[in-house]
Amino acid sequence: MNENMCKFFEVIKDDFPDTLSDGKYQFNNDNIYSTYCDNNVDKCKTDIDKINAGYLYFFITIFGDSESIKNHEKNNMNILQYIIIWLSYMLTRKTNDGISNLNDFYDQYVNKREEYSTSINDVNEYNNYKEIIDKKQDFFNLDMRIISRFYNALKLLCNMYNEINGDVPNCANNHGNANKIINEYQNLLNDNDIGTDGSSYRQMLSTLSTDYDNFKKYCDEKCTGCKSIPSLPTTKTTQLSGHISEDTSSSSSIASKLIPALSIFAIPFFLGIAYKYSLFGFDKRLKIQYLREKLKKLKKKMNNYV
Repeated sequence: MNENMCKFFEVIKDDFPDTLSDGKYQFNNDNIYSTYCDNNVDKCKTDIDKINAGYLYFFITIFGDSESIKNHEKNNMNILQYIIIWLSYMLTRKTNDGISNLNDFYDQYVNKREEYSTSINDVNEYNNYKEIIDKKQDFFNLDMRIISRFYNALKLLCNMYNEINGDVPNCANNHGNANKIINEYQNLLNDNDIGTDGSSYRQMLSTLSTDYDNFKKYCDEKCTGCKSIPSLPTTKTTQLSGHISEDTSSSSSIASKLIPALSIFAIPFFLGIAYKYSLFGFDKRLKIQYLREKLKKLKKKMNNYV
């Protein structure tokens, strides 16, 4: 990923907000989907038609000519992962008739729409967009609901890029944004569907980690203090501490109930001893004082447990 890729995501978010309103997509205007539907109303009748136009937008913008391909050639395959994360997230916002998984989308749009199979002018690296997509066709076999979980982390990373890409870089939020993406990344790493070594989802996670590290280097060129931005976690967190906390709480609860009960028996016991000493003629003041001190210590110890 680079800063330009995040600009593309920022542009598309204007037309395709990532939140629903009253359970419906809110397409703000028709700049993208009218342009990438060739102003053909029949091609953009449904919500999925419009999302397809957004998906096509990425390919025309990033792979539409030799110069664009050259600008992104180091990250071309990684970019495909981010595009499919966006697609998965948009498709899972609501139930869509006829589209229950990514393969449905591939069959109905990528495989059948001529826009994906039309030759790209002045480009030697690929013949058409479908050929580019097929480089990562295995991703269409994945669960789009799981893939969509990457979206928030991707969005945060792009926000970090976009904030420092202005004429006057906004460097104030770097550490705050980094902490947010670290939390998102840890959640992904802990997710059993994603964090399994060798899986395609783990590959996406690795790509995100690499691009986060690349951001830190890029940030260092634009802002001060970027070297101290924390790294992403590398291991899963366990729930052990939670169990310990529960056990401790449970023990404390038991102690709070048990200790007062014991005190009911202990206090009269010591008072009984004091009375016994007085009957047998021992030095009453000395012994009673001693027993009072013992009683104070016992009460104090009990209070500490409660």
